[in-house]
Amino acid sequence: MLDKLKSAEKRYEELNLMLTDIEVISNQEKYRALMKEHKAMTPLIEKYREYKKAESDFNEALGLLSDNVSDVEFKEMAQLQHDDAKKNMEQYKDELKVLLLPRDPDDDRNVIIEIRGGAGGDEAALFANSLYRMYSMYAQLKNWKTELVSANPTELGGYKEVSFSIEGEGAYAKMKYESGVHRVQRVPETESQGRVHTSTITVAVLPEVEEVDVDINPADLEFQTFRASGAGGQHINKTESAIRIIHHPTGLVVECQEERSQHKNKEKAKKMLYSKLYEAKISEQANKIAAERKIQVGTGDRSERIRTYNYPQGRMTDHRIGLTLYKLESILNGDCDEVFDALRIADQAAKLADSSSI
Repeated sequence: MLDKLKSAEKRYEELNLMLTDIEVISNQEKYRALMKEHKAMTPLIEKYREYKKAESDFNEALGLLSDNVSDVEFKEMAQLQHDDAKKNMEQYKDELKVLLLPRDPDDDRNVIIEIRGGAGGDEAALFANSLYRMYSMYAQLKNWKTELVSANPTELGGYKEVSFSIEGEGAYAKMKYESGVHRVQRVPETESQGRVHTSTITVAVLPEVEEVDVDINPADLEFQTFRASGAGGQHINKTESAIRIIHHPTGLVVECQEERSQHKNKEKAKKMLYSKLYEAKISEQANKIAAERKIQVGTGDRSERIRTYNYPQGRMTDHRIGLTLYKLESILNGDCDEVFDALRIADQAAKLADSSSI
């Protein structure tokens, strides 16, 4: 591990020099790439330097304690320095192991989230709206930008399906654990007996990618236009501005009808298609990794029940890591960091366990 850290620090110092080079600064593309690498390495190097400082303090204290010094107070100070430095070294070493784990190359990407109603009819559609609101409020708290891509609303104010993008630093890193089946347990407003109903919705979190990230033959794409429509099938647009794209080799179909401009709808639909094809490309490898671990990460597995939202008890339970929180209202209002951070930590622990067994 120390050899890796020494090499990383050497590279970091090289980057510092290159970023002050006039030729590099004048080449904006190269400068941005080096700045990105520098920013990604900074937490690791800062922690490594903290470790080296603790190691230096530890060795200094050892030397003082080995000297034949009769001053009791001086020896006590040296022992305290020794103990603190040893404790810090152990803590920093654990933190460095996490920082040295391979980064998910998609972590810095924006995301596209799909929410679809599952079992439960109108209740599932209403809950799809609740999760759409939850993610939107979380994004707002993070100062991220959200944009609706496609929606199929119901008469009661829910969504049979809704897709939207989130643009912001580290969006995918935070949101990638949300893919899967979400279950809600609550009493519907239409239920006169007060019985709790169970409904499900599926969530898919896709990293937003560009055309260059996927191999697409233009001849494989079929573009269709149609009139945008709202809840109940009412036309909200007299022109055929809505776009449907069919990718024939995979059978994937994407639609966008939220913009009045056909061109804008086409661009949004293409982004959605690229992301879905990219997800398909990486999912096989991710599934193999996930099969060996307790937590599914970035696989887009839409068959696994990952979480339950129990309204009568005010409880949210994430089944992958056994996390239960009795703050459902707060979570549904966008206070999700405790959940997302717990999933990230569990994922890192699983990866560390994997790496230590190799």
